[in-house]
Amino acid sequence: MNFELSDEQQQLSESVRKYLASHYGFEQRKAVIASPQGRSDGAWRAFAEMGLTAIALPEADGGFGGGALDLLPVMEALGEALVVEPLLDSIVAGRLLARTGNAAQRAALLPGLVDGSVALALAWLEPGRRYAQAPETTGARQAGTGWVLDGAKSVVVGAASAARLIVSARTGSGTSLFLVDPRAAGVTQNPSRTVDGLRVADLRFAGMQLGADALLGDAGTAQAPLDEALDFACALQCADAIGAMRYAHEATLEYTKTRKQFGTPIASFQVLQHRMVEMLITLEQARSMAILAAARVDGQGDANQRGRAVSGAKVKIADAARLISQESVQLHGGMGMTEELKVSHTFRRLTMAGQRFGDADHHLERFAALD
Repeated sequence: MNFELSDEQQQLSESVRKYLASHYGFEQRKAVIASPQGRSDGAWRAFAEMGLTAIALPEADGGFGGGALDLLPVMEALGEALVVEPLLDSIVAGRLLARTGNAAQRAALLPGLVDGSVALALAWLEPGRRYAQAPETTGARQAGTGWVLDGAKSVVVGAASAARLIVSARTGSGTSLFLVDPRAAGVTQNPSRTVDGLRVADLRFAGMQLGADALLGDAGTAQAPLDEALDFACALQCADAIGAMRYAHEATLEYTKTRKQFGTPIASFQVLQHRMVEMLITLEQARSMAILAAARVDGQGDANQRGRAVSGAKVKIADAARLISQESVQLHGGMGMTEELKVSHTFRRLTMAGQRFGDADHHLERFAALD
């Protein structure tokens, strides 16, 4: 497998990093988190102008027809800068809409996703069901030509800023997906903020009336595309974590070169050198697994092979995130826990990275079950 970036990927990655370095520094990020909206409209427009929202969409819908491997260096850059805009979730929801929606549904939303005027969100987690991907407590029943939606979804990233939600629900024939306006009657949002600064919301649907045009694809046929979308999301979440781990390692290495004890830099102490090397090896192993997961998601192979690659990567990256985040904080000493140091915020990002789209225990069980 080729682990080197193509020229196009390298150029895009450099463009994203250059923008983030000049417009999304640590202090600017703190201002975004503290704002009422919790995201930067300027950053969102810039991401769209760079084509990030269009990479994974088909060319017929105004996208570039790319995949997870094309987005991998982008997600690494976003993870390194600790970007809090719900770009990942909007990309995943848009790609799912492109794969399941009809021409009218795609035409209504995807051009806006491409130009940055529309954001989407995917609502799939349910209260009390951990990481189960098939909906159970959220259901939709037919009422005339439309549908009535009832149930609840948990920790929906970007729900408040989304023009539409894609909501998974149980119907009589299986799993179905619906386009839902998060501000329509029948939807209640309970917003909150995750430990790493993302804006999320728990949603409750009570007798929500939906038209026939809200259903994506055929009723009861959505579980396979939903599973594929969540594997795609998990692979990109792994890439985001790689970027955060890379920053944690580089920042810690630089600190050990400047922090002196007994008149000498602590980087000269052999025991600390061993720990830094372990961090680097762990990072490179995790990145290799992330690349494999992205390649399997982009491939046309067996769904079990895709799932095993993604789950294997998530287990490895969750373990790597824990080791590197803890080591980076410990080697920075007491200041590694302060609000003023980016390392402490990177620790939180990596803690959440181990939980999103399934934790290590969930994916270890899934890996074994897909054998």
